[in-house]
Amino acid sequence: MMFAINSSPFHGPRGLAGAISRPSAATLKAALLGSVAAAVVWGPTAMAAASADAGVTVGEIMVTARHRTESLQSVPISVSVVDGDTAAASNLNDIADISSAVPAIDFRTGASNKDRTIFIRGIGTISTSPGVEPSVSTVIDGVVMARPGQATLDLLDLDHIEVLQGPQGTLFGKNASAGVINVVTKNPTNERHAYIDASYYQGDEYRLKAGISGPIITDKLLGLVSVFTSQYRGNVENIYGGVDKEDAGYQHSGARAKIIAKPVDTLKLTLSGDYTASSDSTPTGVYQSISRVAYPTGVVSTSAPLGALLSSAGVTPGLDNRVISDNTNSSVHDKNGGFSLQADWTVFGDYTITSITAWRKWKNLQYQDYDMLPRPTAPSAGGFAQGTDTGHVDFDQTSQELRIASPKGKFIDYVAGLYYLHAVDGETYERDLVQINALGATVPNHGIAQYGTVEDNFALFGEADINFTSKLRAIAGYREIWDWLSYNHDRISTSPVAVPGIGVSIVNGPGETSPTGYADRFGLQYDITSNVTTYFTYSRGYKGPAYNVFFNMAAVNTPPLAPETSNAYEIGIKSSLFDHRVRANLSGFITDFSNYQANFTELIAGAIVSNLVNAGSVSTKGVEGDITAKPTERLTLDGNFIYDEAKVVNFNCPPGAPVSCNINGQPLPFAPKGKIHIGAQYQLLTVGDFDVQAQSDYNWQSSVQYSLAETPDTVQPAYGIWNASLAFLGRTNGWQARFLVKNITDQHYSPYIAYGTLAGVVRWVPRDDNRYLGVNLRKDF
Repeated sequence: MMFAINSSPFHGPRGLAGAISRPSAATLKAALLGSVAAAVVWGPTAMAAASADAGVTVGEIMVTARHRTESLQSVPISVSVVDGDTAAASNLNDIADISSAVPAIDFRTGASNKDRTIFIRGIGTISTSPGVEPSVSTVIDGVVMARPGQATLDLLDLDHIEVLQGPQGTLFGKNASAGVINVVTKNPTNERHAYIDASYYQGDEYRLKAGISGPIITDKLLGLVSVFTSQYRGNVENIYGGVDKEDAGYQHSGARAKIIAKPVDTLKLTLSGDYTASSDSTPTGVYQSISRVAYPTGVVSTSAPLGALLSSAGVTPGLDNRVISDNTNSSVHDKNGGFSLQADWTVFGDYTITSITAWRKWKNLQYQDYDMLPRPTAPSAGGFAQGTDTGHVDFDQTSQELRIASPKGKFIDYVAGLYYLHAVDGETYERDLVQINALGATVPNHGIAQYGTVEDNFALFGEADINFTSKLRAIAGYREIWDWLSYNHDRISTSPVAVPGIGVSIVNGPGETSPTGYADRFGLQYDITSNVTTYFTYSRGYKGPAYNVFFNMAAVNTPPLAPETSNAYEIGIKSSLFDHRVRANLSGFITDFSNYQANFTELIAGAIVSNLVNAGSVSTKGVEGDITAKPTERLTLDGNFIYDEAKVVNFNCPPGAPVSCNINGQPLPFAPKGKIHIGAQYQLLTVGDFDVQAQSDYNWQSSVQYSLAETPDTVQPAYGIWNASLAFLGRTNGWQARFLVKNITDQHYSPYIAYGTLAGVVRWVPRDDNRYLGVNLRKDF
């Protein structure tokens, strides 16, 4: 049987200095490799003997997975918890990085933030359309991010992340049909505190952070302000024009502030604000192959003209290629921020009324090399067009949530509330295309589309525990959802006929749809002992209607996509054993989706275009679990695992599909069957005022398909990444130093593989595609 974390490898202390007394960053991961194999053979007799030292315990983790503070071990949901300080010390700075440490999460990268998507248990929505919501909801301090691109910002002042697996629509909304990433940032400290944090990594990557926290005039008014800046040169070499330029780098800067006021004992007001400006030079792919392998025939077609063009430019395609020759420097620039005001008011003695009012803004500007080639070619040399894309996104959302939480311990305890979201998106996307005709003449074309959406969502929700006895309780939750979604789209093209990647001039819409839907959850929970609980739940997931609004939108795309729904069953056990030296959690799940909203491919004048469709029915089923052990005061071991079969059950083939639609029974994209994350942390010794701590972690995943078209050459084979660090943690002087090595074995892999726009296969290059070293220094005042 396979385990998969319900509490992640990063559920350790708030800060490195406390990492010895509680489990910390990714600890059981290296254990399964042999160096700390004691985690596997640690038997009941040995554990019982070690438990004589009752002061050595795994430590309790508190979460807000049900809108109230509860122990992780009492929540009837599969939850992974990632500690913020430990993640930052491991150079994990956003959700894409953290997905490597939580097996239930997968992440689809892309050239722009609006192309990136989170998956939980193999389920996620791939689309750049503003008219579709993600299947995985990202929530930051109680505020739902309506667009997935908003969730890619740097995680400054992160306290912890809770990854809720499976449908969570009753309490977190309609766009939580696959799960929730619940991000919780740090609160101001009760005493004055300041810090400065500096990191440098091989490849000219650095991060600088600083913050100050504490009382403002009075202890009833607390404040926190933090700032950061970071930069990375990149690990992809663009040799266009004989001048080397590094790509796949970034420059990020931002700030976060939080003020907590307690004018009276029964009222707490929290005002939060954040802003991040980022620039990334991510190319639109690095050539891996000049051939393509057809599905299901396996026929190989090789583009000799592509090979000749790349060779003349000095590019050699390959599985570990990191060289391109693009005459357009692809880049994306984001401005992401907002404000929220949360009021928590205690009434009638022990009831809590919570109001969260929020506004957020996201602006995205992208420049992309459409063809990923150095120049256009004549028909005799392949007829490759030369294209440049420019896209603008201007998105803002306003939301209001009002809820009440009853006290725990009564026959019925509950959380209930109202939710409203208003979101407006306006986009402009244009493509400049140059072709060479049979006479050798240059033929330019231009297309520009202006489109957008307006969304209103209103919901009434609640979830309750019915406590039949102190050990047996029922779970019942429901959310009624009202949607209103509209779109507009207008494209102007200089060509009267379709050319590669540019459709003809067209006006689509306006259009609107306003369905009603619901999500629910029912279940039972039974405490076998005070340290062991079991649960079974049924959940209905709901993700609202969608419009496939994008640059090449055609008349066939104008009808709304039907809402995506799911039926999920989960059974689990959570336990704390051997005087709390071991925490072991296990869950099994089956989820069936109908009207699954997914991306498939079509052709526009020979160029590949992604198209959002109601793909049909899909399913995901498997087991997941975690184990954390504290054999001695100095040693912590933990690991999380998942085995998940996410596959197509019945696919609806869209009109114009250029590839075979016979994909029933095939795996869903970005859904490896198995993932393991294990590690160990050990306090080596004490030198003067410093504790010396060693940590090692390893994450492995099975092969993964990146395309719903099931093409054999878009599969990443199984791979594993091994990391380690050595830390010097000051006991009283506030200094910390950590030396890291990432990807010790120099393992090459790709987080995304796709077909090139015009020919061949391209790969995306991760930060840790090769081994690199780093150092992190921190001083607390």
